[in-house]
Amino acid sequence: MHELSIVSGIVESVLDFVEAREIKKVLGVRLAVGELTHLEIEQLQFCYTALVEQTAVQGSTLEVDVVPARVSCPHCLYEGLPKYWEDALSMAPVPTLQCPQCGKATEATQGHECAIKTIKYVT
Repeated sequence: MHELSIVSGIVESVLDFVEAREIKKVLGVRLAVGELTHLEIEQLQFCYTALVEQTAVQGSTLEVDVVPARVSCPHCLYEGLPKYWEDALSMAPVPTLQCPQCGKATEATQGHECAIKTIKYVT
């Protein structure tokens, strides 16, 4: 479960932010999480709730904006959504780095980020 270690770093960053600005209460944190990270949103929220207990950000919520994957193909110059792998064992289609146009390898241009977008707080 790599969500736990990621959320741990996020909570640490939020606590540093709170301490540096003498914030009274954090109401919520909004993340931008790329589709290519394959992070489970529910797991992120569960870990966040568990990790903020008995901290200065206890009671705050974690909201996640999913950033769609986009790829660029150096072979056929395609730019856009990636090819998705649909398998019966997957709960949802999985984005790949295969070009949907020519089938060769692409480079991800969007969808691999995991960053704090905003922190809502009361001073």
